[in-house]
Amino acid sequence: MRNARLLVDHILGCHLPVIAAVNGPAVGLGCSIAVSCDIVLIADTAYMADTHVNVGLVAGDGGVVTWPFMMSMLKAKEYLFTGDRIPAELAVQLGLANRVVPQDDLMAEALTLAGRLVEQPPQALQETKRSLNLHLQRAALNVLPFALSAESESFSSPVVAAKAREFMSRSGA
Repeated sequence: MRNARLLVDHILGCHLPVIAAVNGPAVGLGCSIAVSCDIVLIADTAYMADTHVNVGLVAGDGGVVTWPFMMSMLKAKEYLFTGDRIPAELAVQLGLANRVVPQDDLMAEALTLAGRLVEQPPQALQETKRSLNLHLQRAALNVLPFALSAESESFSSPVVAAKAREFMSRSGA
């Protein structure tokens, strides 16, 4: 949980813009990392989901902080409570991603965008990012201590143990 917190803190606090190029399933922590970035490009074949609740865990590592800023609170609750997959087009409509890109063009588009950002005046770009991310950092300071503590506690619940056994029996392990 400490590392999950540090990861979110570092992405939000990084002075340079961070671009996510989501080329496959972004689920759980992967989804939290993607939507913590400054710009999110998502392949037309990709999807996002936060499935913490589905496996008996408290959703504590990012979605509870960032999603309410990106979409309505009601939508954030629906997708965090259900763990439903969010296809690429819907991720853009909800505000979790900036735009859908054909999978074969994803990395080229992300690199082109990075090149455009490199050409911007550094101080103006970096301080604009910092100003915007102050909203998310303040929310993280208020929400993450409780959310991560609750998620840590949920790891020892009988529901999580049962879900893990169920998963292992399905996977043949």
